[in-house]
Amino acid sequence: MTSIFDLFKVGIGPSSSHTVGPMRAAARFVETLTADGLLAKAESLRVELFGSLALTGRGHGIDRAIMLGLSGEDPERLAPDRIEAMLEPVRVRHSLALGGGRLIHFDPELDLIYRTNESLPFHPNGMRFSADARGGRELRSQEYSSIGGGFVRTEADESEAASVPVPFPFESATRMLELGREHGKRIWEMVLANEAASRSEREVREGVFHFWGVMQECARRGLETEGVLPGFLALARRAPGLQRRLRAEAPGDRPPGLAVLAW
Repeated sequence: MTSIFDLFKVGIGPSSSHTVGPMRAAARFVETLTADGLLAKAESLRVELFGSLALTGRGHGIDRAIMLGLSGEDPERLAPDRIEAMLEPVRVRHSLALGGGRLIHFDPELDLIYRTNESLPFHPNGMRFSADARGGRELRSQEYSSIGGGFVRTEADESEAASVPVPFPFESATRMLELGREHGKRIWEMVLANEAASRSEREVREGVFHFWGVMQECARRGLETEGVLPGFLALARRAPGLQRRLRAEAPGDRPPGLAVLAW
């Protein structure tokens, strides 16, 4: 069963596969160095991006995501308004705190390499992280794939998560409705029961309300923030202006259906 917690991810935008996934991969690589006792020996680090990540990553803020992940930040807990201040030392002084601790030299213009004409065999969204000791001796190199939805895999990882039996298994909307009639259940009741097969009902409800709260805060921030969106595309923020124009309209300026769509 595909869980609600697979479908919804909290993290910095704009893309789960191009932003959240690479950020998690970067953090995971640093955790591996730490676990293997190699972090204190690391003097430099480079990141190679392949396929789709190399071709469209800049527009999706992949450079920011990777630097934040290397710094030990978690995409679900990171406040967007802190990002630029956190990245300033890396961009200006080329100093990065691996995992929030050990300082290394990292120049994003040189150490983030976009291999636009190459792909890794495991997945089109491929990354390779390499850490070197003093003198250029390689300490560790690891390839990751951002497989979508913020999930990250290595070639050695299990390709499929363990299957958990659920009380109302369905693979289509038709079957879902049939199950509802057979058991006298509403859709939300069946989904809640399926989710509760792998976590407590309290965890499910708290998780769903967490998603809802993040959505509401994201919308509020978007309506209140003027200027330009982050990223080199320099796209103007449109939501505040659109909202002002809609509020200035008199009742009846638009047919009811179009007014709802506009809002």
